[in-house]
Amino acid sequence: MLENKLGIQNESDLALNEERISKKKAYELFEKGILNTLEPGKFSALIQIHKYLFEDIYEFAGKHRTVNIAKGNFRFAPLMYLKNSLEHIDSMPQSNFNEIIEKYVEMNIAHPFREGNGRSTRIWLDLILKNNLNKVVDWSKVDKHDYLLAIKRSPIKDIEIKHLLLNALTQDVDDREVYIKGIDASYFYEGYNIYKAEDLI
Repeated sequence: MLENKLGIQNESDLALNEERISKKKAYELFEKGILNTLEPGKFSALIQIHKYLFEDIYEFAGKHRTVNIAKGNFRFAPLMYLKNSLEHIDSMPQSNFNEIIEKYVEMNIAHPFREGNGRSTRIWLDLILKNNLNKVVDWSKVDKHDYLLAIKRSPIKDIEIKHLLLNALTQDVDDREVYIKGIDASYFYEGYNIYKAEDLI
C-alpha cells in the first residue's frame, strides 16, 4: 500500500482514484499543449510528465525511486545503477522507429519511478514518435496480452515489441482518444514488488 496525499488506506480505492485523477491530468497535458513544451526523448521530459500526472496523489511524483522494484520475476534497473542508466538513455539516438523503440525499451528497464512508469513512459514515447516521425501509437490497436509479453521479453529480444507497435502506428497525432488510451491503467496492468539490494546476492 503506497502512502498517498489522498489519505486512502484501501488498495483498490487508491487504484480507482489514481486512474481517475491521472487521466484528468493527462487530458490537461494534451489540451493545454504542455507536451509541446517538453524536449522529446529526454528524461527531463519524462520527469515533468510523471510529476504532472501524479503530483496530486503522491509525494514522489517526478522523483527518482529510492527502492529496487520488480514485476513478477523481472527486476528493473538496480537503484545503484539507475542514474547511469538514465544518462545513457538520454544520449541514445532517436532518428528512426527502431532507435525510438530501443530507447523506450531501455526506459522501461530503468523504471525510474516508484509507480506510474508505464503510463508516463507511453506518453513520453508518443511524444518522441510525434516529434520525429509525425506518428503516434494507437494503443487501442495494441493487444494487452501481446503487449505485456512483448515488453517483458524486450530486454532480451525487442523484435516483438517493435512489430507490435509498428503495426499500431497512426498519423492521427492530434486525436485525443488515440492519445488517452495509453494512460488507461486498467488496460495496461502495473504492479510492482519492492526488493532489497541483498536479494540480488
